[in-house]
Amino acid sequence: MEQLSHDFMDDLRRLRVLREFRERGTVTATAEALHLTPSAVSQQLAGLSHDLGFPVTRKDGRRIALTPRGEVLLSHADAVFAQLEHARHDLQAFDETLRGTVRIGAFSTALAGLLPTALDTLAAGLPQLVVSVRQSEPPQLFDQLDAGRVDVAIAVAFDGSPTVEDPRYHRVELGADLLDVAVPAGHPSARQPAIDLRDLATAVWITGSPGGCCASITATSCAAAGFTPDIRHEVDDWLAATQLVAHGHGVALLPRLAQRDLPPGLAVRPVADQQPRRHLFAAVREGAQGSPVLRTVLSHLRAAG
Repeated sequence: MEQLSHDFMDDLRRLRVLREFRERGTVTATAEALHLTPSAVSQQLAGLSHDLGFPVTRKDGRRIALTPRGEVLLSHADAVFAQLEHARHDLQAFDETLRGTVRIGAFSTALAGLLPTALDTLAAGLPQLVVSVRQSEPPQLFDQLDAGRVDVAIAVAFDGSPTVEDPRYHRVELGADLLDVAVPAGHPSARQPAIDLRDLATAVWITGSPGGCCASITATSCAAAGFTPDIRHEVDDWLAATQLVAHGHGVALLPRLAQRDLPPGLAVRPVADQQPRRHLFAAVREGAQGSPVLRTVLSHLRAAG
């Protein structure tokens, strides 16, 4: 029995490595995500192939790729991991009191604009439940979810986040976070109830880091309005960005989740016509959605969203 248990756990570790390899595409990236050496990842994959009696990876030029049998194995592995997660939470459900600790990972504006309300209602209704939060962004956020370092991940549907069809996760949509235009209070457009972006074609713009969600939304929205924005400032801190706007150093698209404690000298107006937006979701490991505790937490997050 001891040997069977050891072999089963060993197989699970190897399957996790193979599943991570499917997502990362290279041994090096897999090793970084799992905090292993590339040699250890290669040994795990080779050991799994040896024990199964068929290769799960193959050489593809200078890289390696999954074999067809490896793909089929992973389709079953996803179901196995989900069922184990489901079983773990089924056993915890014997305690009918909603208690314990739930760890939530979320991006910065969700921590400021979404979680306080959800934590308020959870604290009022479930005083025996301890909720801890940490700031994290994809893809690291989902590495932490995979490793069990967080139980719930809150993210924006964008690069680095898993797709809707990803079998590793159960998703709950939290709605759209609209983006408004922030301009200095004395700007001519501040007198309008809604701002046509074409009126800001010659303005200096403030965005987040290139490639980020809000920077991409800004570029896309301005392109739809017929111009390329003059981006002079790249700032990921919304407090800093709004201060720059308030002092007349540019204009910006500002998510509503970030519209807390805005500085004086700032005017925020909706975008005329097509309102830019980003879509938020919460995710747990597939199978964990059966947990009464996590189901309750997701319900409160959906209500706050």
